[in-house]
Amino acid sequence: MAVQAAISMQSEDPADKIVRHAGLLSEHLQARRQQMYPPDAQKSLRTFMIHEVSRLTSIPESTLKLMSNEGKGPVPARLENNHRVYTLAQINELRELFAAQRPAEALRFLPHRREGEHLQILAVANFKGGSAKTTTSAHLAHYLALHGYRVLAIDLDPQASLSAMFGAQPEMDVRQNETIYAALRYDKERRPISEIIRPTYFTGIDLIPGNIEVMEYEHETPRFLSQQRRDGDDSIFFERLRLALADVEDRYDVVILDTPPSLGFLTLGAIYAATGLLVTVHPAMLDVMSMSQFLLMMGDLISVVRDAGATMRQDFLRYVVTRHDPMDHSQVHVVSMLRHLFTEDVLTSTAIESAAIETAGLAKRTLYELESGNISATTAKRARESIDAVNDQILGLIKQSWGRS
Repeated sequence: MAVQAAISMQSEDPADKIVRHAGLLSEHLQARRQQMYPPDAQKSLRTFMIHEVSRLTSIPESTLKLMSNEGKGPVPARLENNHRVYTLAQINELRELFAAQRPAEALRFLPHRREGEHLQILAVANFKGGSAKTTTSAHLAHYLALHGYRVLAIDLDPQASLSAMFGAQPEMDVRQNETIYAALRYDKERRPISEIIRPTYFTGIDLIPGNIEVMEYEHETPRFLSQQRRDGDDSIFFERLRLALADVEDRYDVVILDTPPSLGFLTLGAIYAATGLLVTVHPAMLDVMSMSQFLLMMGDLISVVRDAGATMRQDFLRYVVTRHDPMDHSQVHVVSMLRHLFTEDVLTSTAIESAAIETAGLAKRTLYELESGNISATTAKRARESIDAVNDQILGLIKQSWGRS
């Protein structure tokens, strides 16, 4: 029987084999998810020690302790060792409280967009797999939320890794017409973008999840363009994402677009909508060669946008070096080459390759969610400092585009 099964598998049609493998892998992943996250389980965010709260809010620890002792502000929980801990929601309460009490310093405590400051839409892009687009997107979203910004994360990738990071399993938790496709489609089933936004366990971050459904936009857009030519319709398809976001821009400070590993219609829409473009690059020569093709193709797509009479409104383009090993001489050479060619367009800080990031990723978490004891303190600290430095530079670009010092 085993021999017959082996012969049968050897003669199996390639298409049937792909379908069978997809089913096997899907079942295995769902079983693993059931072990890690039972059906009634929900992801939750850890609490924060008082020194972390002070660092995030710039409120002195002594002030926080005094407030707690006097029963003012949000009431922190107490650990077994009697240390105070706050939730992120409570940290935001503190921000609002101090912003109201000290109007002259309100922006220091509550950094939301002010009148005249446009919504920042950041597209994280590169069609090379393994360039850490999703890792970069998730860490940036978490960093911004921890610092008091209102974030909308949109998963444009049919693989939906970003959705999984936020606890939304694409095959189980995301139903039909609940992805960004619902807000972009061309038929009567199109929905307002506000209807497909969902809150997450991470206070300050909302999510539009992805799954295989987003590929429908890639299939439908050519048919729409063909119909346009027959009907004489001159509407511009790549504006759809930007126009959809305009309906909810008052709710957010930053939108993060995790793009698919391809230069299709979704990626073009993301690049057109973006006020900031972050190109992730792993500093290996094959990856850089792939990025070269990505940039050439992106240049052609931008020409299409210009030929259609539209203009890009990007405040900045930056290259983010990811999975960087500073001790690898070949990587050092590649990074030096990029800095020589693109000068200040390459972020000075790099995201180092670290076991801490890998460990967090296996649990569908970022470094900002790791609790002490998950990995060695030294390894976690070094990785966290690296990611913080990258995200702080990106935040600096956002503030600069808003005209803040």
